[in-house]
Amino acid sequence: MKGISIEERACKLAHYIIDSKDTVRGAAKKFGISKSTVHMDISKRLLKINHALALEVRNVLDENKAERHIRGGMATKLKYSHQDQDKVS
Repeated sequence: MKGISIEERACKLAHYIIDSKDTVRGAAKKFGISKSTVHMDISKRLLKINHALALEVRNVLDENKAERHIRGGMATKLKYSHQDQDKVS
């Protein structure tokens, strides 16, 4: 994401998160920047740049936060089901 302004980066991140319903971690990986940079861009900087867009992103992030315990449980279940299959084989 070199060569673009901070404001442009914040808007691109916001549109990506809204369109894909991805997490902060997923967006950071996709754009090759740190989680803290993504979080700063979409929570602080975007409010000053485009308030309406910031509210849309906040809704997606709140939804992700509400669902994270479910995703964590599914990951744990998958992890242990693979370990059980390895023991049987």
